[in-house]
Amino acid sequence: MSEVNKVDIDALETKEWLEALESVVRTEGVERAQFLLEQVLDQARLDGVAMPTGVTTNYINTIAPQQEPAYPGDVNLERRIRSVIRWNSIMIVLRGSKKELDLGGHMASYQSSAAFYETCFNHFFRAPNEKDGGDLVYYQGHISPGIYARAFVEGRLTEAQLDGFRQEVDGAGLPSYPHPKLMPEFWQFPTVSMGLGSISAIYQARFLKYLNGRGLKDTTEQRVYAFLGDGEMDEPESRGAISFAAREKLGNLCFLINCNLQRLDGPVMGNGKIIQELEGLFRGAGWNVIKVVWGRGWDKLLAKDTSGKLLQLMNETIDGDYQRYKANDGAYVRKHFFGRYPETEALVADMTDEEIFALKRGGHEPSKLFAAFKAAQECTDKPTVILAKTVKGYGMGEAAEGKNIAHQVKKMDMTHVLQLRKRLGLEDYITEDQVADLPYIKLPEGSPELAYLHERRQALKGYTPKRLPKFSQKLTLPALSEFSGLLEEQKREISTTMAFVRMLNILLKDKNIGQQIVPIIADEARTFGMEGLFRQIGIYNPGGQNYKPEDHSVLSYYKEDTAGQVLQEGINELGAMSSWVAAATSYSTNDLPMIPFYIYYSMFGFQRVGDMAWMAGDQQARGFLLGATAGRTTLNGEGLQHQDGHSHVLASTVPNCISYDPTYAYELAVIIQDGIERMYGEKQENVYYYLTVMNENYHQHAMPEGAEEGIRRGIYKLETLNGDRGKVQLLGSGTIMQEVRKAADILSKDYGVASDVYSVTSFNELARDGQDVERFNMLNPEAEAKTAYIATVMNSAPAIAATDYIKNYAEQVRAFVPSSSYKVLGTDGFGRSDSRDNLRRHFEVNASYIVVAALSELVKQGELKQAVVVDALKKFGIDSSKINPLYA
Repeated sequence: MSEVNKVDIDALETKEWLEALESVVRTEGVERAQFLLEQVLDQARLDGVAMPTGVTTNYINTIAPQQEPAYPGDVNLERRIRSVIRWNSIMIVLRGSKKELDLGGHMASYQSSAAFYETCFNHFFRAPNEKDGGDLVYYQGHISPGIYARAFVEGRLTEAQLDGFRQEVDGAGLPSYPHPKLMPEFWQFPTVSMGLGSISAIYQARFLKYLNGRGLKDTTEQRVYAFLGDGEMDEPESRGAISFAAREKLGNLCFLINCNLQRLDGPVMGNGKIIQELEGLFRGAGWNVIKVVWGRGWDKLLAKDTSGKLLQLMNETIDGDYQRYKANDGAYVRKHFFGRYPETEALVADMTDEEIFALKRGGHEPSKLFAAFKAAQECTDKPTVILAKTVKGYGMGEAAEGKNIAHQVKKMDMTHVLQLRKRLGLEDYITEDQVADLPYIKLPEGSPELAYLHERRQALKGYTPKRLPKFSQKLTLPALSEFSGLLEEQKREISTTMAFVRMLNILLKDKNIGQQIVPIIADEARTFGMEGLFRQIGIYNPGGQNYKPEDHSVLSYYKEDTAGQVLQEGINELGAMSSWVAAATSYSTNDLPMIPFYIYYSMFGFQRVGDMAWMAGDQQARGFLLGATAGRTTLNGEGLQHQDGHSHVLASTVPNCISYDPTYAYELAVIIQDGIERMYGEKQENVYYYLTVMNENYHQHAMPEGAEEGIRRGIYKLETLNGDRGKVQLLGSGTIMQEVRKAADILSKDYGVASDVYSVTSFNELARDGQDVERFNMLNPEAEAKTAYIATVMNSAPAIAATDYIKNYAEQVRAFVPSSSYKVLGTDGFGRSDSRDNLRRHFEVNASYIVVAALSELVKQGELKQAVVVDALKKFGIDSSKINPLYA
């Protein structure tokens, strides 16, 4: 809109419109006014009128005082309990700091958010129970001391455990942040790195709807809460999926964003207003937005503000100034805030400086928070975000309150600790003489506070956070024989991707676990030949399919369904991975084991969502990730950004990720069947699998007899070729195994060199085994020495390994290979588009290079003359002056 058009050319008409709206609000209520405005806006859109964007409301509470429900709790008892927990949370960090171990810890974050959590612990958070999994809570990572402090007061954690905060090496301490791996019966979700809690909560809420839609579990009473920081909302993951949450109508989801206006270094938005920005963002995305800006003391001032100047002042004051006011005192606020206008100065003329400073921000007022959470609970057709304004380091006084350094404060001197005791009103709990000992406070047995605390939790079905480390039901899992068709020689050439699709279809039809299979795809089903699943089991959509698909006449038409089994996430790897984690941890959150298979372009896995992959390990996920079109040279037409030569190296960094690069259909069948048994059988191992599969068709022969153990452990002998001029060992995996076998044939026929050919299904697992054996032998010198598995399979002949991955992948077993020499070929360097043959020649992993490498190693052993290698280079047209592909 131009500046000219913003000029009111008919003030009388404008006044009539505003008076009409005011009349509707006064006589028929705000809901009727909202309906009329929506009708006007709809008509305006049809008439081509440009619409306002980023719509925000005044900088006041969304819920007016007269609309607030009565607070159901005992305010005084809750305040005393909250003060004890706030004290203990600070003591956890201070006592650790006294040990001079450079432990660190965060105190200010919980102080700003204590009222959020205590309001929910007392009135909202439903614990896991026999009927359902309760509410699922993503706690803001830096507030963990506060949650430990509450669990201590409840009697769930001991003083010794609190004193072990950030001291976990010997097994008795508490982790710095929420970590299910480290506290498997306490924390449900890891929420650090920041941003992961937001997107994980969205897809967790959707997964609850998915389970309910498919009739697998009644999740209608369960809610998902995510507690986030306003600084954390800078993360793309924090904002990236909020429109998806609205589209899916996730009325079971509630975000609480702690708007203390500060990041680690300074203001989140010093020159603006983060609450207003977030309101516009979430409101525009279709969320129910509730602002909790001011505490009860401000209600009276706003009611007295007949001039509208206080509202104007609130709207125009920026966050940098709001932070500065709270870092000073009441006299400063009187002068620099209220003193801006005579009207606002007069509003507080009868208030002392202490009373002015005691005016709370909304996020510290339980009654305001209760109203917000209650309204969120009652909003069932869209997700809710509560934007609660707080003070960083609230109650910590000069040590940290409202200051830029608040997040980093790890220590407080005794003067500040005494001030904290007074501010929290804890004189009846600890004497001044005791303060120097930094004591924890336990509520006395029989005290009204302790009785109230336990009563409230019992009303909400028990204590939380609480995690279920194993699921209770016993599953009947398929034996390897169920996949017999894949263990036999295939009648035509197929890729391992196609072999996987066949195996998935067998699993989906399994009468025992078929309903628990969760196929997840990021808009690549047709790429991987999986479009047949659309009609077979449907794509989950909470709204069903309200249109006739263009391809309805085709057998595999695009079918969306409220009970669909496929999770089709669109071009959204992070969202798909979030869904996968929700499904892979359903055994814990729902006592309902689900078996997810997420298949994607391998290049867009660990490289793209590596933080989420690490989070999956922490969260003890169980399931299968499949990197399709894997390897640097198998995806021949896509080029640099699509060609993966390193995902297995990245996978190896996650301790509980088991990874394989199978070549043959039978290998894939053995691995998946074994993985299902390990994760969902008697042992219920907390591991997840990463498998690479190819889009290249080649001959799939039958499984050699007795190969199962080697496939599972990482290596087995595939074949031996004869010769009388020396012997080598050739190792390969994935699609490059075809080149290895060609090389073995050339060596035998053209050079008389014998070879043992090994299929290496996992260099990663072989390396881990070897490292474990070395460690045992070093620490147990008197015990019988163990031998790495790879050393029991191979012999001492020169060995050459070739894969479609960078050299480091195969290099990691060098120390455990019993060979006299070990040569690795790999695909180091950037990918590029060309034919597979040309790519393998470029990266020097084709049969010709494998032959030359083998001959070269035999020359080193004195088995052959140097001239043999020179002649081979000429024969295969290998240019010795060609640039190293690493630098090409």
